[in-house]
Amino acid sequence: MREVRIGKHTVGAGHRPFVIAEMSGNHNGSLDRALAIVDAVAASGAQALKLQTYRADTITIDVDAPAFRISSDHSLWGGENLYSLYEKAHTPWEWHAPIFERAASAGLTVFSSPFDSTAIDLLESLDAPAYKIASAEIVDLPLIELAARTGKPLVISTGMADVAEIHAAVATARATGNDQLVVLGCTASYPASPEDSNLRGIPLIADAFDVVPGLSDHTMGIGVPVAAVALGACVIEKHVTLSRGDGGVDSEFSLEPAELTALVTETERAWRALGSPRIGPKDSEREVLRLRRSLYVVADVAEGDEVTVENVRSIRPSGGLPPVALSTVLGRRFRADAVKGTPLTWDLV
Repeated sequence: MREVRIGKHTVGAGHRPFVIAEMSGNHNGSLDRALAIVDAVAASGAQALKLQTYRADTITIDVDAPAFRISSDHSLWGGENLYSLYEKAHTPWEWHAPIFERAASAGLTVFSSPFDSTAIDLLESLDAPAYKIASAEIVDLPLIELAARTGKPLVISTGMADVAEIHAAVATARATGNDQLVVLGCTASYPASPEDSNLRGIPLIADAFDVVPGLSDHTMGIGVPVAAVALGACVIEKHVTLSRGDGGVDSEFSLEPAELTALVTETERAWRALGSPRIGPKDSEREVLRLRRSLYVVADVAEGDEVTVENVRSIRPSGGLPPVALSTVLGRRFRADAVKGTPLTWDLV
């Protein structure tokens, strides 16, 4: 199985799920709130915090034509102008250093999604340990090549992408000599419906592209990520906020701190439950296995007595003949005296 090293963490099937908490625009324009989110993520047990590194001018242009507006029927951002939305949601570049410092001091691995070359330059100056390619940027092969040439691991989201587009992104990264790739199944709708999650595609991602697979999830709650781990997801990414009630561009589909803690706990529990592809008793069942039913002498008998349902029964614990042997031994004679509580064995009859 593939493994990738992100910061101090090894990511792969042999390790507990790598949980990435995405801050996105949930800082609501406040550095203090951003730092409070860092602290909440650290307290949750998640391993990583992720930002998005862009400015409105690096991701779009200030034009108010129809093509530059979110469709009016969008459940969260209907009618919003792209430039205005990104101006509101972006994380100011001067905040990156204090956020990185707070995260590092709290033991978190912190990295970001760059949206252009200047973002990569900034993140390189902060020694980011990895790069996330957002779903909409999976077709920006020059950006992927630039990020891959840093030699850092790439985490690639696949929302909206078909097989050919995923292949092109993976091949572009590998062509630079960078094979440290995590590819996330993703549904790029906000919030996403569980019915659109298509988690059975996760093992296909691992097999088709020979990468570490995971899930970038925009559904409500933690059920979908837990199910994803059962299907092989090694990485889980979820948006996080201090409180959905505070509002914010992504708050509606973001986890609150207690929910993030539950996500960390339950995805690790799901991973530990996977085991191996075998059927049989487990070491932890040894004591109960000892208590299985078997045939016992349940009344004192003497040599020559007939075996009957009054003096031999199937009871707990194990140690005697299997219960199915009762029909075989009934009517036979005891070869020796036996007291109540003696396991019935073939040498007794």
